[in-house]
Amino acid sequence: MISLVTWLFISLFFIAGSFPVLAKAPSSVKYSVERQENSKMRETLILPYAFSTDDLGAVAGVGGMVTGLYQKQMSVAATIYGGWETKGLGLDLRNYRVFDSERFFLSAIGMVGKFPLMRAYSPLPGEYSSAPTAGSNDSSFDDFIESSGTSNWWDLTLEYVVPWGDAKNKSMASYNLVGGVLENNPQRPDWNPLKTGTSLLVARQFNRYQLYENSQGELSGAVHALELGYYYDNTDFPANPSQGSSQYIAFTYNPQWLESKEQWSFIEIEASKYFSLGKTSFAKQNIIALNAWAGYSPSWNVEYDAQGNSKAINHAPFLEGATLGGMYRLRGFRQNRFHDKAVIYATAEYRMTLNYNPIADVSWLKFLNLDWFQTVFYVEGGRVSPTFNRDVLFTDWKKDVGVSLRALAAGIVIRLDYTHSNEDNSAWLMVGHPF
Repeated sequence: MISLVTWLFISLFFIAGSFPVLAKAPSSVKYSVERQENSKMRETLILPYAFSTDDLGAVAGVGGMVTGLYQKQMSVAATIYGGWETKGLGLDLRNYRVFDSERFFLSAIGMVGKFPLMRAYSPLPGEYSSAPTAGSNDSSFDDFIESSGTSNWWDLTLEYVVPWGDAKNKSMASYNLVGGVLENNPQRPDWNPLKTGTSLLVARQFNRYQLYENSQGELSGAVHALELGYYYDNTDFPANPSQGSSQYIAFTYNPQWLESKEQWSFIEIEASKYFSLGKTSFAKQNIIALNAWAGYSPSWNVEYDAQGNSKAINHAPFLEGATLGGMYRLRGFRQNRFHDKAVIYATAEYRMTLNYNPIADVSWLKFLNLDWFQTVFYVEGGRVSPTFNRDVLFTDWKKDVGVSLRALAAGIVIRLDYTHSNEDNSAWLMVGHPF
């Protein structure tokens, strides 16, 4: 079971270091958790890890995390790792209440890394390509650029908790858990941001830099963008919702400056809904979770040469914007497998929180604070498109199916997803539900 918590560091920093964390709203309800089984305000964990893959070789590292440091909702984590050709360093600060203000919270996360093998489903910059272009919905699985390279990224997020609904009088929520489940869990009221739930205004400045160099040329996935968004959460417990809903709408703008060669914009909207099916003899929770996402890049244009070949201009690079594939959306496909001007995506999950916890009474594993295991079955579908036309977006979807084992450790959901598609079988180790 130690490996479960090790996944926390591998997932947050190693996997995300190779591929900047896409999808999922960059905001969440600010809250603290009190577990009946452990009332300590501060949790500290330091763990070494080691593993080997065909792409990355043998890698070893150490990760550490502290929750409840300085402020009860704040957490700090870090990792450093290295191998024969792989090396990286990651730092993460979450939910710092700015200058002890009541409603402003700051988060920062970043990583620098060097990797022996990276893939980009993208044409080389400035070149015209024949259809289907690399990364488009009809593109070939083998049409990618592959090389060793660097992947550096960092985000700064400032959130303001709006004094509406549940946050009218205080910006932070507090949850009491018994066995990882809310002690008292009344029905959530109807959707109304002014009366219930928590609303947050989000300002995020994010930076991505990936460099691919091979005999064909050089591809740089450089981003220095600003995202402005509004997030509304009306769920019962944000870390593991069993009822209610959430929505996020955002506008992203990337000017042509520093290493960014393109000026582009992107509009997106995401919605999630959760239904509780109650308890059974073997499960303390049975949950249906639904999620949908759509996005469009109004700046994206296409130029053609005399032979009819195309070249996109004023567009987000392959790792941002209307992108599918990877750890959050279309998990059965490679990271950033599909990319275009518009995107639509939908998924459904059946989450079953088991009564049985095999390590509940193992004294020497108490430090994991592992409250429950959850089995999940899910389906996903979606596509990217050169247009936001409905008739195009709702045809020829890419689909996958998967199973997942998840656990709640110290109030944090850790997941292992295994997904099958017609292109690949993928396993993702990650922190938090995908939505």
